[in-house]
Amino acid sequence: MKRCRLVQLPVPPPAALAATGNVPLAAGCLGVAARVHGLTSRLELEVVSPELTDVAGDTALADRLAQDEPDFVGFSLYLWNVERSLHLAREVKRRSPRTTVLVGGPEVSPDNPFVLGLEGFDVAVTGEAEDTFVEVMGRLLDGREVAGVPGVAVRTAAGLGPFAPPPTTNFPLTRYPSPYTQGLVPVDPRRSTYLETVRGCRSSCTFCFYPRSSAVLRSLEVRDSVRLVASLRDAGAREVVFLDPTFNHRPDFDGLLDALVEVNASRSLAFFAEVRPEGLKPEHAKKLGRAGFTKLELGLQSVNPKTLKRVKRGGNPAKVAEAARMLHDAGIELLVDLIVGLPGDTSDDVLRGIDYLYANGLADEAQVFGLSLLPGTAMRATAAADGVVFDPSPPYRVLSTATMSREGLQGTLREAERRLDRRLDEMPRPHLVERSGNAAMPDVVRVDLDDSIAAPVPGAQHVALWFEGRDLFAARDVMGRVIAARLALDPYATLDVVLVAREEFPLDLFAHLRRALDRGTPSYVSRVLAHRGENLQRRVAVVVPKGAALNADWLAAAAEQVPVYQDQSAKQALEGLDAEPPTRARVVGPVAPAEWAALVDRADVEQVSFADRTLEAKWLLDALGG
Repeated sequence: MKRCRLVQLPVPPPAALAATGNVPLAAGCLGVAARVHGLTSRLELEVVSPELTDVAGDTALADRLAQDEPDFVGFSLYLWNVERSLHLAREVKRRSPRTTVLVGGPEVSPDNPFVLGLEGFDVAVTGEAEDTFVEVMGRLLDGREVAGVPGVAVRTAAGLGPFAPPPTTNFPLTRYPSPYTQGLVPVDPRRSTYLETVRGCRSSCTFCFYPRSSAVLRSLEVRDSVRLVASLRDAGAREVVFLDPTFNHRPDFDGLLDALVEVNASRSLAFFAEVRPEGLKPEHAKKLGRAGFTKLELGLQSVNPKTLKRVKRGGNPAKVAEAARMLHDAGIELLVDLIVGLPGDTSDDVLRGIDYLYANGLADEAQVFGLSLLPGTAMRATAAADGVVFDPSPPYRVLSTATMSREGLQGTLREAERRLDRRLDEMPRPHLVERSGNAAMPDVVRVDLDDSIAAPVPGAQHVALWFEGRDLFAARDVMGRVIAARLALDPYATLDVVLVAREEFPLDLFAHLRRALDRGTPSYVSRVLAHRGENLQRRVAVVVPKGAALNADWLAAAAEQVPVYQDQSAKQALEGLDAEPPTRARVVGPVAPAEWAALVDRADVEQVSFADRTLEAKWLLDALGG
């Protein structure tokens, strides 16, 4: 029997021990389609578990995917994983040349030259893929030609061919049961459970992928939707995220809310969805609250009516504020989106948006972010005519528009942070725990620069590389070679370089190490904070061990360039919160319950890290919310 492995890599989490939320739903849906159409009598399908994809580094994961030379490997490509996925595809092909690699997902689009110009895959599928996957796999199993299948492009000796015209996707959602109920995707109470009850979107926002995928709503009937929710509840789900593009646009919205109130009477489930304010009434808000929706997402996007019209968003800010009041009255938290870089918006428009959020009590719930021009969106197709300049590499960040220069756009983001009094982007958190017992896939590697240095071994997806020695600066070239070897082995892993500072060293060392890290392979993760001059994927931190007495001025100067943590007890860490400036603590040793509660209550989340893995993971849950 032929064998196929389906792979979905996670969104890189903000910290090594944070939950990724990775649910291989797309892979599971393809597996269900193969079952429904009888392919599993000839094809053994494996949806590769997140337990592996979330923790394994590149070399270890490529070894596992190529193990026993599978006939087929399929990757679901999203902007956060496309480059690493295709690196793994090439590594699989190198280990198992006869393996056919297929790719699909939102990144696979005729208007995305970034992906189409990369190698490592044999067949590309665009659009909703259940029916197409079955057709492609059936032909491959029969030894027939795949070229010409709607929505498919095939690589030949001459390169990747053109996509065949896309299929008309209109199959009812009842055709394919949920991959959760079919055992292809496990229900894990530690992760969100993603649920589709609708495909397609009635809105026409030009910055969004959904209108391009389908303007026709296809939905599960209320009875089927609630039966599925009940089965997920009984299987142990705790948080259900509705992936419906606009939850309150679905037919029989009121009926579904009534049914959810009943099925979740015990409130054992917490629901999340995205809604539009238009049409929301007070009774809807009350039903959403009673049903168990603890958080909802609302799109303000802009306060400029001309911009909203231009990007075909429609609506108006007053409707958002009105809906927010109703939802707050029902006890529901919100995420309110404001986009920076929409065509037509100026810096003043964005900052008026911040003021509007404050005026309506929404500033603390605001998500303010720079626009990305995603493949398959109408806005990408008109970018040149609209005067929009964007990075052609993921995350496809808009760099300037006809009404906002590059400097103006960056200045607007900085001013938004100043007015909101918080950082808009995730803060890189160094991995400062002690070594685990997993020698086969280490995530902490300690290098004694005064001793012989062992060759690197394949590691985890997030590795901390600790350097210690008598003279760190004198060993800078050795550190550079160790970093280069690590980057060659696992080029898409997140890497923390941690310097154990027993004595002061010239701060030029930081620039030397950054140059070594910047020679690594670029990726979504290394670029996502580039507008801040930061590299989320490859970072430097300092840990001052107990007993080291370093000059306070040196520590302050070092802390201006990299995070500096001092090994301390929990009691010392609490005392350090009142210091000026406050110190960052790496807590070593036990933590009493009262000390833990005080740290959670008083410390900024990034001020404290833990040497103990269990405590660090608990901190991520208690203080960082994940």
